[in-house]
Amino acid sequence: MRRLFWLGIGLAVGVVVVRKATRAAQAYTPAGIAGGLSQSAGGLVESLRSFVEDVRIGMAEREQEIHEAFARGEAFDDQFAELREDPRIGDREIFPEGHQR
Repeated sequence: MRRLFWLGIGLAVGVVVVRKATRAAQAYTPAGIAGGLSQSAGGLVESLRSFVEDVRIGMAEREQEIHEAFARGEAFDDQFAELREDPRIGDREIFPEGHQR
């Protein structure tokens, strides 16, 4: 009876090990690799869609703020006007004085 019990335990453990090894080996076949890449690409595409949606929402919010300011007769708040007017900003800081392009 004890031998039969241990034989059953051994068979069960053997089946579990073989199934796990088969799954692991299947992951390294061309079909398994393609499936893994497909899932990764799907996740990347979904992340990109989420990012684009967030950017569009932010753009719509900023556009609404600009329209509301314009309707109130307020001037557009150009946050980068000072940078564009600063003569130090530009290629002189990027390229040293003696650098030839």
